[in-house]
Amino acid sequence: MAEVLIINLAVTAGCLTVLWGISIRIRDASIIDIFWGPGFGIIALTTFGLTSEPGPAGLLLMAFTCLWSIRLGTHLAGRWLSHGRKEDARYVAMRKKAGSGFAVRSFFTVYAFQGILMWSISLPLQIGIMQSAEASFGILTALGCTLFAFGFTIEALADAQLRDFKADPKNEGKILQNGVWSWSRHPNYFGNACLWWGLFLIASETPYGAFTVLSPAVMTFLLLRVSGVALLERRMARAKPDYIDYQQSVNAFVPLPPSWKRHKQNDKRS
Repeated sequence: MAEVLIINLAVTAGCLTVLWGISIRIRDASIIDIFWGPGFGIIALTTFGLTSEPGPAGLLLMAFTCLWSIRLGTHLAGRWLSHGRKEDARYVAMRKKAGSGFAVRSFFTVYAFQGILMWSISLPLQIGIMQSAEASFGILTALGCTLFAFGFTIEALADAQLRDFKADPKNEGKILQNGVWSWSRHPNYFGNACLWWGLFLIASETPYGAFTVLSPAVMTFLLLRVSGVALLERRMARAKPDYIDYQQSVNAFVPLPPSWKRHKQNDKRS
């Protein structure tokens, strides 16, 4: 098992090193974002290929991960192309601050760091696939499949609604408040968290799968406190004054009826 983990780490490092080299050549570090989803798919496929007799749970983990990675990678690549292949503002700021040292800094703080995160967060996939021959198809697998399907649907629907909203010139400067975005300010991140907990539940049917609980917890923490909700909330509040009203009427993460948020605000005032 340790050998497969090491091979996956080497494969991840190799892919990200090549990607880093491309980013330096085209002067766009944000291509790492496109690879985030597909990177997990590569790890799942590598693990599945190196496992001599994967069981049904391993096939589920591999198939679900590849499905998600293809969808997310395609979505982010399309967004990158629609923006004219412009580098994300985060990396533009980093490039200006680092100056001539940006190449080295981006390798360690962006590519190597995300590679470590990718390998660590994918531990439920790696261990679950490797030990899937010993897994039973029990209640955790059923719950995991259901949670993955729910999260995948929410994330895909949220991304599609936001893409269509931004594609309409009439919505320039406006805030999407329809569809699933009327229930949550970040439904795509919520869906992402759900599907990762679903994958973990499937892996939990294997002998050591339950010990990988830190992986979905870290993913959820990143989505909430680091690169997801917290970062966007600050950015949107500065860029769009109307976002304050949106914050007061729609829940931040877990989808809830807008009326629930309004009732909560009224209770605080009374």
